[in-house]
Amino acid sequence: MKAIVTTAYRPTEALKKKAEKVARNLAIPFFERNKRSIDKLHEELGCDVLVAAKERLEFYPLGKTEPFFFHPNSSAFRTKRPIADDPLIEVSGLQSGDSFVDCTLGMASDAIVASQWVGEKGTIVGCESHSIIAYVIEQGLAGYEKMPHLNEAMRRIQVIHMEALAYLSTLPDNSVDVVYMDPMFTEEIRESSNFLPLRKTANTGQLTQAWIDQAVRAARKSVVLKAHFRSGDFETFGFQRRVRPNTKFHYGVIDCQAEKLRND
Repeated sequence: MKAIVTTAYRPTEALKKKAEKVARNLAIPFFERNKRSIDKLHEELGCDVLVAAKERLEFYPLGKTEPFFFHPNSSAFRTKRPIADDPLIEVSGLQSGDSFVDCTLGMASDAIVASQWVGEKGTIVGCESHSIIAYVIEQGLAGYEKMPHLNEAMRRIQVIHMEALAYLSTLPDNSVDVVYMDPMFTEEIRESSNFLPLRKTANTGQLTQAWIDQAVRAARKSVVLKAHFRSGDFETFGFQRRVRPNTKFHYGVIDCQAEKLRND
């Protein structure tokens, strides 16, 4: 048993039904909370715990006491600035009505920014290989209402429970406008604390040439990488690095049209 679903500490009947539904959706067991702490559940059951709380789902990987849950994170303030000046939008060449694939969905902050920018005629897909993380993010995007200006952008995002390389391999040539990848940094950025509960749980796979090749094949406009400023992936995989002074991560871009012309 790798994971179970339970309720908040003092559940109502409605919360119990919610938890049972989540368990069915994920095909994992439901356990009564019986006023046990998360630590106690971890100790007794030896598995991850997903809590169906009143307003959100909270995921506690084994051994962690701080939960992972959905919230818009940096997209909350990034979308209140001129989005055209957002470094992701600027470097990618993304435009209204475009299609965008986020290979490393995470908290979905970048996908939300992209969705706000491309608008109702655009298409946003986010890949997440971990089934419970994918479910928590999908449910959060569908139900979060504390930032009304982002509601439509969040609802447009399609969460795909799949490895990015496997998903990209299903796409026809030149079928999306921008492919984006933000693999978990090998060097922890202390200020980026929102994903810390998942650091040993989330997919930490790093870039491969196969991943880049599939991304370039599928994208019409660009492939964009976000990585730690010390990362050598920009140079290794042929990204044009866009240096951002006084920041701990940079963006890199591959111009897909130019790349394909060179390879013809």
